[in-house]
Amino acid sequence: MTDKSAIRNAATVIVLRDRHSDPRILMGQRGANAAFMPNKFVFPGGAVDAADADVPLAAALSEPCITRLAEDAEPGLAHALGVAAIRELWEETGLIFGTRGQWNTEVPADWQGFAATGHVPVASGLQFVFRALTPPGRPRRFDARFFLADADDLAGDPDDFSAASDELSHLQWVALREARSFDMPFITEVVLAEIEARVGDRTPPKSVPFFKNNDEESLFLRLRGHPIPS
Repeated sequence: MTDKSAIRNAATVIVLRDRHSDPRILMGQRGANAAFMPNKFVFPGGAVDAADADVPLAAALSEPCITRLAEDAEPGLAHALGVAAIRELWEETGLIFGTRGQWNTEVPADWQGFAATGHVPVASGLQFVFRALTPPGRPRRFDARFFLADADDLAGDPDDFSAASDELSHLQWVALREARSFDMPFITEVVLAEIEARVGDRTPPKSVPFFKNNDEESLFLRLRGHPIPS
C-alpha cells in the first residue's frame, strides 16, 4: 500500500503554444473531490511510477537538464521523471510527445494506449525549468519537477483531447496573459512567472529555481548543474 504521507517524486508538463504571437499554455481543472488541490486549474502532471524507470525513450532528456535533475536527488531519477512527464501528459490530455516506431520491450500496462497509437516516447523536447517541494501538513506531498515543452513538438493535433482520461476537466489552451485570472495553486502562479520570462527563449535557463519546503525551513534555491558552454 502506498504511504500517502511520503513525499513522492512527480513530473509536471507546461506545454506552450504560439509563443511568438499570442502565447498559450495547456491547463485543466482538478475534480472537486480530489485529495490534492481540488477544483484548482493546473498543468498536466502526476507522480512517478516505479515502472517509469524501465520505459525506453527514443530520445532522452538533453543536457543540462539531466545534471540539474540529478542535483539533490536519487541517482538515475532523471530518466524516470522524463518518462513520467510524457505518460502523465498522455493520460490526462491524450497528447503525445513521441515519434513513430515500435516498442522493443514489453509495453507496461500504463503505456498500452500510448503504444497503440504507433509511437514511442521522446523526451528531448522537455526543458527542466522549475522544482517545488510541497510544504509539510498537506494531505499529499510531492517533489515536483516542471518541464516546459513546445506544442510544435507534439505528434498530432494539439486540440484533440479525445483520448484524455477524466483526471482533468475543462482542458483548454489558456492565453498566458489571462492565466492568472484562473483559480490556481500558489506554486502554479510562481511557475507562471518563470514561463513568462522564457516565452521567447528556447535555450536552457542558466539555473533552475527550487522552492524547497521541509519541516525546518522554506528555501528558494537555484539548481545549476554543470556550467552551460558559452
